[in-house]
Amino acid sequence: MPATLTTDQLARDLAIPDLSDPADGPHAMQQLVDLAVTALAGPWPSGPGPSQVRLCRGPRVVPIADNYDRLGYQPAAVTRDVRYTRYTDGEHMLRSHSTAMVPAALRQLAADQSLAADRHADVLLACPGIAYRRDAIDWQHTGTPHQLDLWRISRGRLGEAELTEMIGLLLAALAPGRQSRTTPRRHPYTQAGRQVDVCHDGQWIEVWECGLASPGVLAGAGLHGCTGLALGMGLDRLLMLRKGIGDIRLLRSADPRVAGQMQDLAPYRPVSAQPAVSRDMSVAMDAGQDEETLGDRVRDALGPDADAVEQVTVLSQTPCSQLPAAALDRLGARPDQCNLLVRVVLRRLDQTMTDAEANGLRDRVYAALHQGSAHQWAASRPRAERPA
Repeated sequence: MPATLTTDQLARDLAIPDLSDPADGPHAMQQLVDLAVTALAGPWPSGPGPSQVRLCRGPRVVPIADNYDRLGYQPAAVTRDVRYTRYTDGEHMLRSHSTAMVPAALRQLAADQSLAADRHADVLLACPGIAYRRDAIDWQHTGTPHQLDLWRISRGRLGEAELTEMIGLLLAALAPGRQSRTTPRRHPYTQAGRQVDVCHDGQWIEVWECGLASPGVLAGAGLHGCTGLALGMGLDRLLMLRKGIGDIRLLRSADPRVAGQMQDLAPYRPVSAQPAVSRDMSVAMDAGQDEETLGDRVRDALGPDADAVEQVTVLSQTPCSQLPAAALDRLGARPDQCNLLVRVVLRRLDQTMTDAEANGLRDRVYAALHQGSAHQWAASRPRAERPA
């Protein structure tokens, strides 16, 4: 059985507001969801659109089978590792993507007798919601992203031509005027999978993935003989592109100057920028660490203060077995560990950070990451007051 969240960790995660859900308060993200659904609910270039739209909001804690097995993930898939998944018990987890809501929505669709009798049934399932991931810390990543799955299910024939139409309709509605590209991408729950990127400041930014819904996934839910289109998008990133926001933390800012601008899709007007503070640290860690697992450690260690961390970057990684003896002693490292040079960029969105505050946060991050027996603290305070 994988390691599971503690009661306190689960309560903390479940208390995070879902910006895509009106029940947690109004937010521009909900308008983005409405735009996407409206774009697909109307006529399509090849003919009429879906006959009806079903908005499906599922629980945040889902069966592991719905998050992985019923979507075609193999038992050995790396995404199941506890480094990337928040398990709550042996059979449940915090959903790691909005697609985890789709198997239940498909089962409900299959059980609808009125649709079962309709030979021309054509339905759009819209599943928006917050997800939970072990992710890096930077301007466009968060451990609690918001996503939207859009699945069109039909008793008719839906193929790659309709998938191309779906992409075009959504690009026109959500990223009008932006250059885009489509590249092949494999997913366990689709065929002919694609990734869609849009151009932003000369860089390609992924906005969604899609494909033809796997016949096995549809049949497993009881939808024998149906075809489908499956698409999952990142709402945070799309909203940032739409409004011209350069830091994902702004989407949840409590600063009235910022929060007031998160009520619509108008371009973001920057408020006074605070200076960034960088702290580099050399840490010893067990092998197999990456920026995603480091980001999760930092979030857990800082709790509410994690919003002060703008970015965590691994600048270099060296096996400790290749270090000279003096360096091993300085780190208190074992030869089987790795030495990581980590840069932490600190910046509060609403106030300037003092050196003392930056050093205190640096030490809390350092204590969460460093697994050696010797320490190098930044803050000048008694050992008893330093982070455990």
